Amino acid sequence: MAPSRDVASSRIIADRVCEGSPPGADRPPSRLLDRVRAAVRTRHCSVWTEKAYVHWIRRYVLFDGKRHPETLGAEEIGRFLSALAADGKVAASTQNQALSALLFLYRDVLKQELPWIDGIVRAKRPARLPVVLSHDEVAAVLAYMRGETLLMATLLYGAGLRLLECARLRVKDVDFDRRQVVVRSGKGARDRVAPLPLTIVAPLREHLRGMWRQHRKDLASVAGWVELPFALARKLPNAGREWPWQWVFPASRTYVERESRQRRRHHLHETVLQRAVRQASIEAGLAKRVTCHTVRHSVRGRRRRRCRGRSGQLVAARGIRNAGRNWIGCAGHRISLVAASLILAQNAETTDTFRCDEGV
Repeated sequence: MAPSRDVASSRIIADRVCEGSPPGADRPPSRLLDRVRAAVRTRHCSVWTEKAYVHWIRRYVLFDGKRHPETLGAEEIGRFLSALAADGKVAASTQNQALSALLFLYRDVLKQELPWIDGIVRAKRPARLPVVLSHDEVAAVLAYMRGETLLMATLLYGAGLRLLECARLRVKDVDFDRRQVVVRSGKGARDRVAPLPLTIVAPLREHLRGMWRQHRKDLASVAGWVELPFALARKLPNAGREWPWQWVFPASRTYVERESRQRRRHHLHETVLQRAVRQASIEAGLAKRVTCHTVRHSVRGRRRRRCRGRSGQLVAARGIRNAGRNWIGCAGHRISLVAASLILAQNAETTDTFRCDEGV
């Protein structure tokens, strides 16, 4: 449903609050939200961070009668946060997100000193227990999934990938020989390695063969381009049409990029997998709220294995979580996965075989 005319006009006014600086300022006129976007992008923050900060700053401007933020201070911020909690009944994490956006505005955009920052109290986030599925419940959910969404859900459960990490996988990041997946620019803009479940190797190979045939057809129809990260398109002009850079799970339709006029194919939208997981959980008759992140959380209970090290002490080998950091805890020390494999190979007596590649 389209927003009302009053809401739309309020947004326009909020955007124009800082068409120019407040009276008496020496800076050249500039739009506040454009400055916020530029500051966020300079720090290489995610697009979700940019959208969230712009949203909260716009609401802050509207809340205080469309006054310029440079004329406001700690008292107005406190009233705004209190109204969010009392009237909007938002969660503590949402309230802290709004506060982070406003602190970013004053510190990094308006370049103001904040002597009153110590007086602002952040909301305390309560401890919550995540929803975790058993192995049988995950199997029941996967039984009602087909095609690409089944492969993606298996990667979430077997490799511990997050939703967007799975959707943004490229062909070059899947290593069948080492049975591992390289996650690029994951949480915190960090790369990591995740094990590839053994049971998904053959179906994933067959899926990529089909994607290869589709890519060849796209190349024949003057398409076959994909989006490249950062400025890689200038450094490698033709990489966008090469097979290694293609998405593992591409969308079914193509689009024309405005600036380059390239006919590209985006990765499968994350909502496709979200809807498929939700629908499968309903058909499986689970009395739990199941999301993609629930499937990922459920891997922790199965990835704990026990092995015997050189010293003979029994240790718990953490699977997915620490496999991404390439070490496990062994006899009170941190050792690499390669060293752990050698220890397990040299010790015939084990309580349970440690297999990072065990699937669903």
